[in-house]
Amino acid sequence: MAKKMEFDSKIATEYDRGVRRTLPTYDPMMRLSQTFLRMTLKEDASLLIVGGGGGNELKAFGPTNPGWTFTVVDPSASMLEVAKLKCEELGIGNRVEMIHGTVSDVQEERTFDGATCILVLHFIPNLEEKLALLKKVRSHLKPGAPFVLVSKCGDPDDPEFQMLVSLWKAYWLDTTSLPEEKVKELMKGTLTESSIPEQEIRRLLDEAGFGRIANFFRTNHFAGWVCFAN
Repeated sequence: MAKKMEFDSKIATEYDRGVRRTLPTYDPMMRLSQTFLRMTLKEDASLLIVGGGGGNELKAFGPTNPGWTFTVVDPSASMLEVAKLKCEELGIGNRVEMIHGTVSDVQEERTFDGATCILVLHFIPNLEEKLALLKKVRSHLKPGAPFVLVSKCGDPDDPEFQMLVSLWKAYWLDTTSLPEEKVKELMKGTLTESSIPEQEIRRLLDEAGFGRIANFFRTNHFAGWVCFAN
């Protein structure tokens, strides 16, 4: 058991480092997300976290909101283990439920007071599947419930997007010891992921049943929106 905990701790450390390299303003984004949720939720609230297997949402929102309960959905068993480790460290395990799978694995009749989907949407291959995910999240939210969405944003064929990705590449070279060839591989992956322009993301949110959409965050080729279930 001790070896497993050590292994999970190493994964957690590497994940935490990696996500902050990927998004340089990750921590301010999480603080803003919490502020939005705190200003729109009651002290006792249930939160659905889509793709939260790394446990960072739990770490950001759990200790300072003792009345909140969390349901974390993630298709990666190893990342859920990382989230469990963080729950144990934070002492919030009694307020957290973890589901190995997707939002479709949440019981249909369950509803939540709020939800987040942070750094997930750009991994969904096409518009239909992105829309299906957002509709599924909406189906589990009470009317008026707040929702936080953060994703890569932009058209990979747009010169502006490509410039931002070049800046992202330069940031990695400037702040890590990774060789340029490795960073080029990461950059290539970014250009082939299913990133879409902001107007498309807003259209999908609207079609999925969300309103009062506002762009609250942007760094390089990442952006975030807050909105409410209609």
